[in-house]
Amino acid sequence: MSQFDSVTVIREANFYYDGKVSSRTVVFADGSKKTLGVMLPGEYKFGTDAREIMEILAGELVVTLPGTDEPFAVRGGETFKVPANSSFTVNVKVVTDYCCSYL
Repeated sequence: MSQFDSVTVIREANFYYDGKVSSRTVVFADGSKKTLGVMLPGEYKFGTDAREIMEILAGELVVTLPGTDEPFAVRGGETFKVPANSSFTVNVKVVTDYCCSYL
């Protein structure tokens, strides 16, 4: 899906890691939320309350999920899932455009 229709976009941006990661929240009519964002090259650790699906729209990163020491590469057009109440690490290789869905 290249666009979202009939949504509310929260104006204020979310900034993390001195602005190297930023996102905007999109709220759908059913109350579900997604964030659309950009990550600059670097290594970042994120925590989550809800399950997430991270869709990488463009870019390249290496992900380490909770409970594993085996990092794996994710590129534009690919996704990965993050369990609820956990944290994960990403090592962003090039500027990366993403969409995060909260389940």
